Amino acid sequence: MTKSNESKPEELSDEMSRFMFFFSRFRYVLSATTHIVLFTLALLLAYLVWFDAGPNAAGQAWFFESFIKLLPFFVIVKAIIFGWRKLFRGGWQYASIRDVARILLASWIFVAVAFACVFVFVYLPKMQGKMLPPVVGPYFDGFPKGVLVLDFLATVFLVCTARLGFRIYREELRPISAEGVRRVLIVGAGNAAETIIREINRQRIERYRVIGLVDDDPGKRGLIIHDAPMLGKTEDIRQICEDNDIEEIIIAMPSASQKQLRRVVELCSGTKLKFQSLPSVGDIIDGRVTVSQIRPVDIDDLLGRDAVQLDTDAVARFISGRKVLVTGAGGSIGSEMCRQICHYSPAQLILVEQAETPMFDIANELRRNFPEIPMTACICDIFDRQRVMKIWEIYQPDVVVHAAAHKHVPLMERNPCEAVKNNILGTRNVADASFVYKTAEFVAISTDKAVNPSSVMGCSKRVAEIYTQALNSQPGCQTQFKAVRFGNVLGSAGSVVPTFRRQIAQGGPVTVTDPEMTRYFMTIPEAAQLVLQAAADGQGGEVFLLDMGEPVKIVDLARQMITLSGFRPGEDIDIVFSGIRPGEKLFEELRTEGENIQPTVHPKIMVWQQEILHWDRVQAAIDEFSALQNSTDRSEVVAALQKLVPEYEPLNPPDEK
Repeated sequence: MTKSNESKPEELSDEMSRFMFFFSRFRYVLSATTHIVLFTLALLLAYLVWFDAGPNAAGQAWFFESFIKLLPFFVIVKAIIFGWRKLFRGGWQYASIRDVARILLASWIFVAVAFACVFVFVYLPKMQGKMLPPVVGPYFDGFPKGVLVLDFLATVFLVCTARLGFRIYREELRPISAEGVRRVLIVGAGNAAETIIREINRQRIERYRVIGLVDDDPGKRGLIIHDAPMLGKTEDIRQICEDNDIEEIIIAMPSASQKQLRRVVELCSGTKLKFQSLPSVGDIIDGRVTVSQIRPVDIDDLLGRDAVQLDTDAVARFISGRKVLVTGAGGSIGSEMCRQICHYSPAQLILVEQAETPMFDIANELRRNFPEIPMTACICDIFDRQRVMKIWEIYQPDVVVHAAAHKHVPLMERNPCEAVKNNILGTRNVADASFVYKTAEFVAISTDKAVNPSSVMGCSKRVAEIYTQALNSQPGCQTQFKAVRFGNVLGSAGSVVPTFRRQIAQGGPVTVTDPEMTRYFMTIPEAAQLVLQAAADGQGGEVFLLDMGEPVKIVDLARQMITLSGFRPGEDIDIVFSGIRPGEKLFEELRTEGENIQPTVHPKIMVWQQEILHWDRVQAAIDEFSALQNSTDRSEVVAALQKLVPEYEPLNPPDEK
């Protein structure tokens, strides 16, 4: 019994699919034939009304003497006009007001043609006192002219109702999905909501049932869109979902800010609702929205920001036609830098990466998506000075984007010599190679953890900034050395977002270090775009700071991700606090008090002007770091770092074990 019932939707779907295949294959012929039948019925209906003809009407002479004779003219001319207006090609399942307007226009054109024939062949000769032309004159004089008006009305009525009836059949008599129908509430009652409800109704198999809408606009109270009523405001969303057994929420606000999206999610915190969202507002405007494009709301939607407005001309001048080398090309930031760079047509792209698998992946992706750009993949550890120098000698890059770095704070606390090797000595190697081989532009990716550093990783990145600034001021330097600082990027490998996703997928618990822990976040594409913009604007020696927006509490981030996954924080999935890890701060900083921060032409980019340290002091510190490159004594490395960066104050040092 159950098996039989479950098979019915599939059988209905198969029958519908076979019918639609046949219909789509012979659509034009079937549409034209159906229209001819409707034209015939329209003229017949016009005669029936004109002569008040019915079962008991006296005399049916009009049928043979007028209707049959006139039928070929009406059918053939209408078919030509409707074909010319491409009305046989329209998909009936998409019938709309536009179709009604086109049918009205085609019908008016036919009336004009018919009256023109009557005027030329009947009225004009009579007005001139001449005989009617043979054949055509009696033909057009032998029918009541009021039939034309009635035929116009009948044609519009029958053709429109046939199309709308077909659409209603497709939308209302659909088989139900084997997974069942999900009860949906739509947030927003604008054009996007109307578009998505219409698309849901057009699906061949019913998967969603729109129960209603919520919107804060008081002017939309009592509104009904495609049978979906307005149920209240967004602040009532939780109660509405409980009262109506809502299973899923579709946020139909493509232009909504991240703050508005967060509010909706927070209002539903503690429920098991699924959240879906629409594509971009551009897709809504262009009419490209389909139900298949509805996607789950991601944490990027809540923490991401408005699209970055770039000075594309400046970035193009910085990249176009130049040989660009990217270190750390397989990492999260490095790979996105490569993608962004390829949009500006570099003469050549040189990828430098020490991990072969990420290199393999990004190189194949770029060759597939940008086959016109010459590309070279170099496996290289930037700590290997000879290998670095050889690559620069061979390829002579014009622009270097230095994204290679160790970034995990707790790991570097326990392995400080590796931070020295990669972040300090590795940066020295690529910077020296750029100096020696006269690279025009050098851009180093830095971090907010370099501000008043509390960790080995953050301090090592500050040393890298100091070195490149000092090198930029050396006599004979033909390279513009710049650094760009920003905070956490959403979704980068090993960061908090993918970690939380994995923990939620495993059923929890989600681990947060401290209830007060906050961080700045930025999407990877936004970070990469702003790095290019800052690099294009700089003159050398600057440290650029990116506008990171408002800091986010990590525990709030965890709650939102659990809610977005359809679980209840603290009930379905627990949040546990593990304690602050070695080297971590509760609050990150983007700049030091008293720093000389100046605005730039871009509102999201600032520049830090600071006194450059003397080259001899910097070089002496680098020599000391070289001697400590394999030191297992953490205190020695920390002491050396503090000599060059006196504001470095280690927090939560790891156990010595």
